[in-house]
Amino acid sequence: MINEEKLHILQELIGINVTKLATQRLNDFVRLFLIYNSHTNLVSKNDEPNLFEKHIYDSLALSLFFQKYNIPTDIKLLDIGTGGGFPSLPLSIFYPEMNIYPLDSIAKKIGFIELVQKELRLENLYPVCTRAEDFAQNNKENFDVVTSRAVASLNMLLEYTIPFAKTGAYFVAFKSKNADVEIENAQNAFEVLNCEIVDRIQYILPFEGDFQRELIVIKKNKKTPLLYPRKSGLVKKMPL
Repeated sequence: MINEEKLHILQELIGINVTKLATQRLNDFVRLFLIYNSHTNLVSKNDEPNLFEKHIYDSLALSLFFQKYNIPTDIKLLDIGTGGGFPSLPLSIFYPEMNIYPLDSIAKKIGFIELVQKELRLENLYPVCTRAEDFAQNNKENFDVVTSRAVASLNMLLEYTIPFAKTGAYFVAFKSKNADVEIENAQNAFEVLNCEIVDRIQYILPFEGDFQRELIVIKKNKKTPLLYPRKSGLVKKMPL
């Protein structure tokens, strides 16, 4: 469970008081996650002992972006390829005014998120089970912030995410410290999709050793061309 030391670490990261309700919900989430992960592979079993450091803390590092860019708490956020609910579920617990849309094409993962939503009564969570390319048909230019964690390389990820962001809004990609190659390979995607990197916010996971991560903050400058995102499969076969 999440002890007092870990709660203090989270409070320092988020910059807001951790309420009793948020603490209870976080511990209930961890319990549900470990039960579900015992029969359905949400994350590697090897990651379970470090669930807090590798997944919960890492998810809530998005708070660094919120603070630096004065992002309101009542935004509409889309999390593409949410998997086991990271960062969507920790964000939903600690930002109850935020409208969060976790999207994944794998039904068993969205099923887990729906279970947590029901058990924890997370009224700000709107799970979506479909592919990003299909969801884009009726949801382009519809979100204040789009995010994605451990899904794909940046040149593909931009095509999956940028069409959903409002013009002038942000896509924030969770990446490791070796993101320079991905950025270099994504230069054409930045140009085609009318977006640019405006910041790289670095942080370190609370482990011993060097566990450096970063949030790559990408701003959408103009509307995405109507052709994007392309039909399912083309993004992977012929990345921009």
